Formats: sequence, structure tokens, C-alpha cells
Amino acid sequence: MSLAYLSQQTTIYVGLFLIVTGVIGNSLNVFVFSTVRLYRRNPCTFYFLIRSIDNIGFILVNLTVRIISVGYGYDLTRTSVVWCKIRQYILLILGLISFMLSCLAVIDQFLATSRNANLRRVSNISWAHRIVCLVLIFCCLYGIPALIFVDISPSLKLCMIANANYAIYISIHVLSFTCIIPVLVTVIFGYLTYRSIHSTRALVEQQVDRQLVRMVFSEVAIIVVSITPYGVNTVYSLITSRMAKDTNQLSIESFVSTITSLLCYFYYTVC
Repeated sequence: MSLAYLSQQTTIYVGLFLIVTGVIGNSLNVFVFSTVRLYRRNPCTFYFLIRSIDNIGFILVNLTVRIISVGYGYDLTRTSVVWCKIRQYILLILGLISFMLSCLAVIDQFLATSRNANLRRVSNISWAHRIVCLVLIFCCLYGIPALIFVDISPSLKLCMIANANYAIYISIHVLSFTCIIPVLVTVIFGYLTYRSIHSTRALVEQQVDRQLVRMVFSEVAIIVVSITPYGVNTVYSLITSRMAKDTNQLSIESFVSTITSLLCYFYYTVC
């Protein structure tokens, strides 16, 4: 059994599992966060709500297309320039929105559990609405270059970045905004929240807040576990991109990339 075949089967079956669990899980999040009265006015759950909607879109646009492409050899991005550009644009902004909202949720819990009254006042639903609007606008503008520099290669017949400088920039973007920054922000503010909880007795009486804190801590762990291997593999790919590699090594690296990518998708299904 070749690694290429194993990679294909893993993508199909693990991908299908992630689609089903991700859509169901995020849909349940949307239902709970939008219907439970105690959650509707909480800024942290508002971030979770918008992120769950965003995750559903990311899973459907990304994983569905990937499974069809890998499993059945049908890839519309190879024949339609419009879909090639739009899909890359959508994936870029949806991925960025999800990670930014995860960071905001963890930061909000630090503010909400702070002993400083001024910091606690910053954690309110009105500010959350404004911040989410700014995040959505920023991400939509941030992704515009993808509509310009992504195209179908005439020789390879692949949807890819046609500009060398933008390709370098996207590599930096993936490493920073998808890997390093989310992990650092969630770990740092998760630790600060942990310290705040142990110095804030009032939180003991707030059942909903304690539930949210547990959710945030779980999210920190999921982000670290699911994203770190992807980040390490990205760094390795950048460092070795100009090295000569034989067919066996390329097969191994391709398989590892498949596993780390699917592990990264795990974040979108359970967070």
C-alpha cells in the first residue's frame, strides 16, 4: 500500500467524518448560543456564535471540495478561474475570522474575570458587536489580493498563486496568523484567566461564567494540539523548499502534510 493511496483514503474518510461532526457540532453551538437567554448577552458566547457560523462555512467550502477532488478527481478550481479565485478568497477570510474570534473569546474571558473593574467593563456585548463588525470588514479587505494574484496555471492546470511575492507573503501569513499568533494569544490569555479565577471569589457563584471558562480552557488545548503540528510542518516546508528531494521523501512529506492539515481541520469541527 503506497503512501499516496493511504493519503487519499485518509483524506476521504477522515474528511467525511470531520464534515459530519463539524457541521452538527457547530450547528448545535449556533442553536445553544442564540437561544439560551443567559448566553445571548454574553460577549464571549457572541464570539463563539459567529465563529461557529464561520466554521460551518469553512468546513463546507474547504473539506467538501477537497474530498471530491482527492476521491473522485473532479476539481472545478482547475477549470473555472472564477471559482479558483473565489474559493481561495473565501478560505482565506473564513480561516482568519475563525482564529481572530477564538483569540477574542479568550481575551474576553480574561477581561471578564479580571479583578480590575475597568477591564471588566470592557467585556460587554456592545463592544463585542462593534469588534466583530471590524473583524469582518478587516478580513474581507485583507483577502482581496487573493482575488488578484490567484489564478489557474496554464502549464500545470492547477489553481495556485501566480505572483512570487504574494506566495512568500501567504507563507508568512499561514505561519503567523494561522499558527504562531493564535497559539501564543490563547495560551497567554488562558494563563492570565486562570490566574484571575484563583483570585476572584465572585466567580464561584457564577455558574454560566464557570462554564464559559471551561469552554475557553478546552479551546486553548484544542488550538495548541491541532495547530502546532501544522505550524511545525509549515516551517519545515519553508526551510526545505529549495532542497533536492527524492521521490520517497516527497511522498513522506506529502503524507505528513495531509495528516497535519486534517488535524488542523479538527479545530474547525470541535471549537
